Amino acid sequence: MDICRRQFGACILGAFARPVFGSPAVRPKLTVLVILEQLRADAIDSAASQLTAGGLRRLMEKGAWFPDCRHLSSTFSACGIANLATGAWPSQHGIVADSWYDREARRPVAASDEALRATTLTAQAAAEAGTRIWVVAMTRAHAALFAGTADARLYYVDDRGRFASSEEAPDWLQAYNEAKPPEAARGARWMAVNAAAEAPPLRTLTFDPACPQEFLSLYKASPFGQTAQFEFAAECVTRERLGQGGGNDFLCLIDGSAALLGYEQGGRSPLMKQMVLQLDRRLEALFGHLTRAVGENGFNLVLCAAHGAPPEPPAEARARMAVSGETIAQAIERGLKEGGRHVEKYVYPFVYLDNGRGSAVARLVAASAAMEQPAVAGYLTADGACSVHDDWKKRFRNSFHPQRSGDVMLSYRPEYVEDFGAGRGISYGSLYNYDACVPLGFYGPQFRAGLFEAPVEAVDLAPTLARAMGIAAPSSSVGRVLGEAFMV
Repeated sequence: MDICRRQFGACILGAFARPVFGSPAVRPKLTVLVILEQLRADAIDSAASQLTAGGLRRLMEKGAWFPDCRHLSSTFSACGIANLATGAWPSQHGIVADSWYDREARRPVAASDEALRATTLTAQAAAEAGTRIWVVAMTRAHAALFAGTADARLYYVDDRGRFASSEEAPDWLQAYNEAKPPEAARGARWMAVNAAAEAPPLRTLTFDPACPQEFLSLYKASPFGQTAQFEFAAECVTRERLGQGGGNDFLCLIDGSAALLGYEQGGRSPLMKQMVLQLDRRLEALFGHLTRAVGENGFNLVLCAAHGAPPEPPAEARARMAVSGETIAQAIERGLKEGGRHVEKYVYPFVYLDNGRGSAVARLVAASAAMEQPAVAGYLTADGACSVHDDWKKRFRNSFHPQRSGDVMLSYRPEYVEDFGAGRGISYGSLYNYDACVPLGFYGPQFRAGLFEAPVEAVDLAPTLARAMGIAAPSSSVGRVLGEAFMV
């Protein structure tokens, strides 16, 4: 019988790890999962000299640290969150992008929990009697997508910058919002970490009464918005006495601030490095709060990210590297004209042909026409024809869902981005390592300190966390339990 190296490794690691997995005595009552919507794996290395002892460094040195965790699929925010939530790829869970074209509705539709086609870790936890679940996120859509169940309480930032609840608001929420309103950050100066007193701010959160949403955009994509999310998660621990009752509690925080800043700045800007340093301080504060609330051995804290980010194209190369989707669609249309086929819709990275689904020949013609464009690097068709035949084909196939991904999936060249007509900024969603590689860390009494350099996959988080929590893994999970992370 054939068995792949990944399966063999899982069997061996599972054998070594059985003693701790069977020991509920070491299992804390509170599990905290911090998902950074955007954090490049190498961003932490570049900020290493300025990290505190109690934040990221505590997780890296005293926890099980995997610096090379890979999303081997399209790396849109919704895809990455769904990968982590389900332990499956878009080909299974169906969230193929932040939005895709619905042939029946004849319009693009946004990713949502209703569109999810796989069980989530949160839903598995909710099935256990006495388990309480909270998800805190920048948007309700991302909170609901990660949860995948109505049994989780969702908190999210509303269009006024305040926290709202998916259910009837608890008694303390209004007072909390009044005590910490986003308006307090109007005119706030974003200073570099450890900046000299006379240093100029990196950015000022200006407020114009005529354009209030512009301030909110600045606020959400700043350390002030990031701090608000972490402080609110800590408030949930205090107010709801998480980890201090008779059952198990699960809290997930999805920090969206760096992703919002990334759309504007790209992954290598000085402001992005400062966001990593601010994240470090927020984690240090959260570690301290959890230790005071439930004790050093009373919680597990796990950190991962939904995707990374490309750098912003240089100004002199932007005309070449910022790709117009309309130009790509027109090129495909010209290639198809003789065959009587047409492009119904192009929603990056998917091409949808009209008259339902095109023939295998039409799909190859469309793919070939796209490949003639300098910005296009590769393709996969709905029939399985692919321009590459190595690990990149796996990334294509993991990203492709037969009902939602259209007729052809395209990949642009490295560090090329979508053109939004704004003259700057980047997009997410590529298959490249700058988007796909993120850090993963496990900290708590069940996990051992260690640096694990071998690549792991984003789908490994859900089954590993399920084992730590003593619950079943999500039903569609294709990841493995990272047995090497556990105490032996």
